[in-house]
Amino acid sequence: MNKKKIKEIVLYVAFGVFTTVVNLVTLGLLKRFMDVMIANVFAWIVAVAFAYVTNKLFVFESKSWKFDIIKKEIPSFTGARLLTLGIEELGLFLMIKTFHWDKPLGELSQWGLNLFKLGQFADKLDGEMMVKIVLAVIVVILNYIFSKLIIFKKKED
Repeated sequence: MNKKKIKEIVLYVAFGVFTTVVNLVTLGLLKRFMDVMIANVFAWIVAVAFAYVTNKLFVFESKSWKFDIIKKEIPSFTGARLLTLGIEELGLFLMIKTFHWDKPLGELSQWGLNLFKLGQFADKLDGEMMVKIVLAVIVVILNYIFSKLIIFKKKED
């Protein structure tokens, strides 16, 4: 793998982490005032706006803001993110609403789901956020694939 590809992956992972932090912080703030499913959609909107700008400028170096360019990028970027939002929402629904993994991790251990000891941390981290973190990893991988192969694809790629 050449240096350019390595740099791209490192930047994508770094900005993916920042985007995930933006998403999680927004979700954490909003779920105090509304249902987690609704809060997740608002957190997604904030994260997608952040991700588009950082991916465009820093990761895939698509520096042009010409209308012809962004009229293709924004819908495809948003469409790919909508697809992964659907995957994430389905995962949240199944894990939280169906399997009720919304309890503190300490309580989940009775179902055999506490696969590692987190000590006192397990009582502070709730199941909703743990499910969200696992799904975020899946979403970051899928979003990279869509961004690299479709949205910000360069002719030399």
